[in-house]
Amino acid sequence: MIGSQDLLVGLVIVLVLFGAKKLPELAGSLGKSMKEFKKGVAEAGEEEPPKPLAPSTMTATAPRTCPACKMSLEPDWSHCPRCGTTSSSSSASGANTPV
Repeated sequence: MIGSQDLLVGLVIVLVLFGAKKLPELAGSLGKSMKEFKKGVAEAGEEEPPKPLAPSTMTATAPRTCPACKMSLEPDWSHCPRCGTTSSSSSASGANTPV
């Protein structure tokens, strides 16, 4: 933990290194930097989070299962990740193929 003695020693070291004339300039530039940083953080927090898909764009499909191992499959998967069996659904077989 930084105590008051540590801060005082640090201030004396800075005073010796930079001189009394340079300290106000350094403090001013440090203050401006902190203000810009806080401004950037505030602007980043104000950005809108990505909106979820509207219910009208989502398609309701029945859950699919692999015919071989009975693992549940996502609608856009064409193969089972566990056993590699090709999905029997015709709607998902062309979902990832380029046009």
